[in-house]
Amino acid sequence: MVDSPNRTNPKTDIDVVGIGNAIVDVISHESESFLEAHNLVKDSMALIDTDVAVNLYNEMSPTVQSSGGSAANTMAGVSSLGGKAAYIGKIRDDHLGEFFTHDINAAGVHFSVNPASEGLPTARSMIIVTPDGSRTMNTYLGTSTNLLKDDLDIKLLESAQILYCEGYIWDIETTKETIRSAIAIARGANRTISFTLSDSFCVSRHKEEWIELIEEQVDILFGNEDEIKELSGCNTLSEAAQWIQGKVTVACLTLAERGSIIVTAEEIIGIAAKPVSQVIDSTGAGDLYAAGFLFGYARGLDLKVCGELASIAAAEIIAHTGARPLTPLKNLIESELSN
Repeated sequence: MVDSPNRTNPKTDIDVVGIGNAIVDVISHESESFLEAHNLVKDSMALIDTDVAVNLYNEMSPTVQSSGGSAANTMAGVSSLGGKAAYIGKIRDDHLGEFFTHDINAAGVHFSVNPASEGLPTARSMIIVTPDGSRTMNTYLGTSTNLLKDDLDIKLLESAQILYCEGYIWDIETTKETIRSAIAIARGANRTISFTLSDSFCVSRHKEEWIELIEEQVDILFGNEDEIKELSGCNTLSEAAQWIQGKVTVACLTLAERGSIIVTAEEIIGIAAKPVSQVIDSTGAGDLYAAGFLFGYARGLDLKVCGELASIAAAEIIAHTGARPLTPLKNLIESELSN
């Protein structure tokens, strides 16, 4: 377990800076048979090449598009809550790159990484949502894999209270080294490091590296039940929670409709899920959970309150299509807490 940063650090201009794959999300609602016809593994994230991306896009029903990527969604959530967020990711100077920049800036997130002028196009993720609200992501990484150390804003990383790192970015050696550099810069400035496991398949690919990273560098860990079981090698959630206890300052483990648990060295705090009338699309639920928690954590709020904010933010997202809030979360939080 790393030494926990001081949560009373002087207030900075940025609450959270996220780093990850800058992706345009392309979302459609399809039947279970669509997944079977295209040999897609339900509720997973698969990396695809250009040909598959083009074919899948042509077969999809009418779509909804937004700037995306896990960490970008989380930063948009922090901004919607009234926090100050920034984002680091690589785009190309093409149509989707322009769309990404405009969309994330419109969400109130600071984004100023220079686009690539040549090479691979801007990344995109074809997200298939089935009638039960599950999402299956098929991601073409494009130029997001070319995020380099030179793209990092050192002053930003040193000044933001919290660095939020996306596990998906670990799949490419270049971006892995970039994220390691970002962590080193932020930790050198005594900032809080948070990390999301992203996907159980990511965990299985990087398990040994991630255990070492988490124990030595990470203060706040986010993951769902399957991800923490895969990381720990445990068969039950209870065993996995005990395994992670003390390895990080805080572990936030989401359990879908069963809510979540917040694990520290001293205690395990249960957080109820906020009920929704119908789950429309689970895309971004974990991302917005992280947004709610980090927003509260940056303000020094009690961990249980941070978890409750996280649940409210996640509930708003799963009630509609897309991974960005339709209702300003700041207004939603104020309404919920006043009742």
